[in-house]
Amino acid sequence: MELTARPPNGFLSALSADDYELIRAQLRTVDLPHEAVLVETGDILKRAYFPHRGVISLVVKLAKGEHVQVAMIGRDSLLGAFSAMGEASALNTAIVLVAGTASVLELDRLRAAADQSASLRALLARHGLAVYAQVQQTAGCNASHPVESRLSRCLLQTHDLSGDVRLLLTQEALAQMIGARRNSVSLVANTLQHANYIHYSRGHIQINNLDGLRQTACECYATVKTQYERLLGSS
Repeated sequence: MELTARPPNGFLSALSADDYELIRAQLRTVDLPHEAVLVETGDILKRAYFPHRGVISLVVKLAKGEHVQVAMIGRDSLLGAFSAMGEASALNTAIVLVAGTASVLELDRLRAAADQSASLRALLARHGLAVYAQVQQTAGCNASHPVESRLSRCLLQTHDLSGDVRLLLTQEALAQMIGARRNSVSLVANTLQHANYIHYSRGHIQINNLDGLRQTACECYATVKTQYERLLGSS
């Protein structure tokens, strides 16, 4: 189905009228099913994804089988910015963390549009840099900050990217998000629940107190938000 109005995605909203017209007719809407694998590390990403709702997790797979999240993409950005500028192979595995919907576009078409427009190329570059900045901050955070602060940061980021206070996140998913063991996640989730910041039951999280989570989160949450605002502005 063709889209006749701009979808609710930050990247698409930030395009000029001329740039949007370059891709408008080829955009399609798809569901993002929970835990769907959109691309594996090293595979060729064939479509760009522009989430309307839901969150995509970028994951690094380690030799012993562990999965660690390095960044998240939601309604403010896209999956495939660097691929559209020439790097066809995926640098990370992309998995749907929070189910939702997205606009999709064949990467060949997005790449061709970027070849025609310097402003579109510049916007793709800024979005790619914003995700890269998140990757760097996440690496430092997971290496240096307590589990409680990291979990609060990730819950806040997931809320911002999905626009929902109700999240379906298993202990395994939470452990991947913050690079911790499941038993550590369980203990910290119980602590946050006792403080009434969240309600957590069998993979269902209800965020009750955003301000409380902000007080508990490390500075990485605010740092990533500042970097995104600097790079993306109103988008």
